[in-house]
Amino acid sequence: MRIMAIDYGDAHTGIAISDQTGLLAGYTTTIHSRKQEAVTEEIGKLVEAYGVTELVLGYPKNMDGTLGPRAEKAAAFAQVLEAAFHLPVTLWDERRTTIDAHNILSSAGKNAKKRKQTVDAVAAALILEGYLTFKRSRG
Repeated sequence: MRIMAIDYGDAHTGIAISDQTGLLAGYTTTIHSRKQEAVTEEIGKLVEAYGVTELVLGYPKNMDGTLGPRAEKAAAFAQVLEAAFHLPVTLWDERRTTIDAHNILSSAGKNAKKRKQTVDAVAAALILEGYLTFKRSRG
């Protein structure tokens, strides 16, 4: 049972995939494309290659919990993913994950240019870790 977390963005989409047990975040990558069709195609390749059985999509709520245009875009993309792969898609509150990812990379000594290349994959890993922790707590 592998779970894929997706941090869907305008130009870069972060991907994190759990290990086979579904307990730990493992593989991460970034898809560099502005085209939803290209992002969906790349996700499909990863779903097949890793045997992904569940998708978790970052749901960018506003800090006050309300939904804005970015959350609406994520919800629409969730429908695209469900139709394309026939897998369950969970929308996961991703508030602060990108900020936290920047902080992690900065404290690891990555300069701004290098952070930009990997921040989305780290954000996806944070989304995945949060979701996996939630699933474990529900037993």
